[in-house]
Amino acid sequence: MSPVFGHGRLRLYLLKLLEESPRHGYEVIRLLQDRFLGVYSPSPGTIYPRLARLEEEGLVTHELVDGKKIFTISDQGRAELNARLDELADLEQEISDSVRDIAREVKEDVRDTVKSLREELTQMARDVRQGAKQDQQHSGQQDRQDQREAKQNERESWREQKAEWQRQKTEWQRQKREWQRQTNEWKHDWKRVWAGTFTGEGSRANDARLGQMLADFVEEVRRDAANAQVSEETLATAQDALYDAARRIRDALR
Repeated sequence: MSPVFGHGRLRLYLLKLLEESPRHGYEVIRLLQDRFLGVYSPSPGTIYPRLARLEEEGLVTHELVDGKKIFTISDQGRAELNARLDELADLEQEISDSVRDIAREVKEDVRDTVKSLREELTQMARDVRQGAKQDQQHSGQQDRQDQREAKQNERESWREQKAEWQRQKTEWQRQKREWQRQTNEWKHDWKRVWAGTFTGEGSRANDARLGQMLADFVEEVRRDAANAQVSEETLATAQDALYDAARRIRDALR
């Protein structure tokens, strides 16, 4: 119970409330809650026994209305209340002061609560920003890691491509040397066939004609080669054709 209600003071204040208007016990409890801004809330075990005691003393009476006891102050109760007006005035002043103190405390509590809530919200916002910053830093670190991995993958891919190009270059050089070797062999064989053709017996009568035919053949081949782009591949193909032509010439001259 609030310290405002010392010995006998709650009894006096109940007479004051019933003098204002007849009430039942629940109304008395609600009225005390309202006047003390909800800070002081007497229990039914505090109010109903005191109302019964006041009725036993003849200070209040009751009647049943819709099954509820409605208490009304009696003439004897008014007489006691009038006899204690000075004490009642002091009590009401103390109640006003107490309510004012309660209101101030409530206001301070609200202010402290708002301040605490503001600080919590500020800290929460700070934590959110810090978390976002950390996430951004982590994201930046992850991006840098991804970039390093991407660069590493590019370097590895470049090394693999370079190795493949080197392998192809080596293979092309090997083929080129093989074509050169075959070309040299073809030139040697061609010279040998040419020399054998012009130094063999029985060539006197037909040497001039055969030489002219071979010269015309060589000139035709050179003319065709001049009009075309000769590569290692086409040269190898031509070499095979010349080998075949040389073989046919040898067979024809035997």
